[in-house]
Amino acid sequence: MQIEHWHEDRDGLLTEQALREKIAGRGYAVSRCVYPPGTFFPPHDHGVDKIDAVVSGRFRMTLGGQEVVLEAGDLLLVPKHAMHTAEVVGDEPVVSLDGVRVR
Repeated sequence: MQIEHWHEDRDGLLTEQALREKIAGRGYAVSRCVYPPGTFFPPHDHGVDKIDAVVSGRFRMTLGGQEVVLEAGDLLLVPKHAMHTAEVVGDEPVVSLDGVRVR
């Protein structure tokens, strides 16, 4: 499981725009999603490489038999056709940036 954490000394101040630019700079089209508490995505896959990044809230992801809770500034690389789940943790909505590989 490939997870990256935001490091302010390396990446600068964490903002939604800065996180968006980091993902887009890697060749991903980025869209913003807001998921309310209780949201759960059952096992599924995608036909493209993706990045799931968290702007705020807590997002539990399972991938390849591993589980992680992503928080603000965390990114998870999701290879195409990799089965995974996602779930909002707690009472706060998750604001997520969804990156889809375009180049």
